[in-house]
Amino acid sequence: MVPKFVFIVTALLVQPIAAAAELSDSSNYREYSDSFASAGQPTAAQLENAAELGFERVIYLAFTDDHTAIENEDSIVKKLGMEYIHIPVDFGDPTVNDFKLFARVIEGKDAPKTLLHCQVNFRASTFSFLYRVIILQDPILGAKEDLDTVWVPNETWFRFIRAVFDDYQMSHACDGCDWGENEFIDD
Repeated sequence: MVPKFVFIVTALLVQPIAAAAELSDSSNYREYSDSFASAGQPTAAQLENAAELGFERVIYLAFTDDHTAIENEDSIVKKLGMEYIHIPVDFGDPTVNDFKLFARVIEGKDAPKTLLHCQVNFRASTFSFLYRVIILQDPILGAKEDLDTVWVPNETWFRFIRAVFDDYQMSHACDGCDWGENEFIDD
């Protein structure tokens, strides 16, 4: 007969592993709508959970040789029945063309349920912000408030945001938007 405390200890050890398989437990997970979310690097188990949650597509915005990238993510995602798209965005040098490629891929309001991710959700949350404001025409203040829950873009990413808005002939400014000290960067 196995002592009762063995079952309790086993249950305590197994429970965190099961919880870690939830997509919502991935780094900086944000759900913007029923069909669009962003996150930091999910584990293979979290990708499996994404498929169970009805995600149909995974878009990855970082480099595959990053130390936190999971090996064979493309294969894992495809085996789970989801579409996999890789757009490698250099964290130190994001470009307007990176966003334009993403905008062509994402397809707008009728896009399949999509998980956009990178390593910690800095790239992905910024692309999500731009996508929501420029493509979906969501109010900039709400999208900016969501971005702020993940990070305040550094100077490189603030310049990128402004460049993308400029390219789409839009302004990054709005009543209530606080870009911190980046606001004073003069191009």
